[in-house]
Amino acid sequence: MPKRPSAALRRPRAARSQPPGNRRGVERYDVVIVGAGAAGLMCAAEAGKRGRRVLILEHADRVGKKILISGGGRCNFTNRWAVPEDYQSENPFFCISAMTRYTPQDFIDLVEKHRIPYHEKKLGQLFCNGSSQEIVHLLMTECDRAGVTIRLGCEVTEIKQNGGQNNRFSIETSLGTVNANSLVMATGGQSIPQMGATRFTHEVAEKFGLKVTPGQPGLVPFTFKGPDLEFCRELSGLSIPCLASCNGVRFEENLLFTRRGMSGPAILQISSHWNDGEPVRVDLLPGFDLASHLKEQRLARPKAELATVLSSLLPRNFVRAMCETPMGGTALNNQPINRLPDNSLDSIASALKAWTITPSGTEGYRKAEVALGGVDTAGLSSKTMESVKAPGLFFTGEAVDVTGPLGGYNFQWAWSSGFCAGQYA
Repeated sequence: MPKRPSAALRRPRAARSQPPGNRRGVERYDVVIVGAGAAGLMCAAEAGKRGRRVLILEHADRVGKKILISGGGRCNFTNRWAVPEDYQSENPFFCISAMTRYTPQDFIDLVEKHRIPYHEKKLGQLFCNGSSQEIVHLLMTECDRAGVTIRLGCEVTEIKQNGGQNNRFSIETSLGTVNANSLVMATGGQSIPQMGATRFTHEVAEKFGLKVTPGQPGLVPFTFKGPDLEFCRELSGLSIPCLASCNGVRFEENLLFTRRGMSGPAILQISSHWNDGEPVRVDLLPGFDLASHLKEQRLARPKAELATVLSSLLPRNFVRAMCETPMGGTALNNQPINRLPDNSLDSIASALKAWTITPSGTEGYRKAEVALGGVDTAGLSSKTMESVKAPGLFFTGEAVDVTGPLGGYNFQWAWSSGFCAGQYA
């Protein structure tokens, strides 16, 4: 069994955070990358391999914070089946170039090169056997070998465009001024603001003439109000396999009732395709002919109550709640099943196979896994991730209007877009 890398994180050629009073003079680098997350670290390593002098500026006190908390601490680092068609964007063709030039297998090969044990959980989702820190260690090692400098605890306060070909950008920071020929924005989107996420990259894009498509939280739990909220609270912690659908998109996974509404993989997935006020349809027994089953049970168990029959298929607490104070429809008429005619059994089956719920909203960026929208891809080269209006300015990862579903897809976009930018920055 290959040995896992040490959990200790090295800081390759990284300047320790300095107090604001310890100012540097103007420094010059070939490439400055703002953000030491997945896309930024990947981009830095690739640019450094080309012999470029690379500096990463990170406002936090450590690199890869989102990586470290992902996948329950084990990092769902890619999805082996990720393809361009899986991603949302106003231009669905934009991600094809990056995704075909740096594929999930390319990152899997890198993980294996670093001898990190991993496993496939389900649906192509790959996780570390150990901790997410192993992926951060991989990226730090790659940056170290490429001669990348990382400066932590460094706030970027202003970015200006200079005229010189080899001195295009002036980056004002809390630790001094840095000039660079290429500038890569890799600070991500607005999801998880408690970790420092902001609109900073989008503000930079707008400053340099790029459009930003309207955003909203994605892969986020739903909230409800009134009786529907009480229904969810009563069942808080209960998980049910289902098929959720909205706007022609379907996901078969589990839903989870919470104190605020609903979460779970099926709900998180469908939330990225949901608009305020729209209903969501939930099949609680996907692939199962409930109407026929109920009619068969009426013959086999005529005196059994409906709730008893349904509780052999669905959680008892859920069936009881649907009989007493239903959510999104009429209460199930709990009585001996032999008293229910065919049309009543058909209606009951429809209520559970096409259960319609209407969320009042979502838990917002605070709980969102990703931010939908971002830098408009019309202003970027799909080959290089470079701005077509501001030569030398690149955008990568979640900040761009490309969003994947749950299950390692968004990390893969970070690797792919970061890799491509690193070949040209």
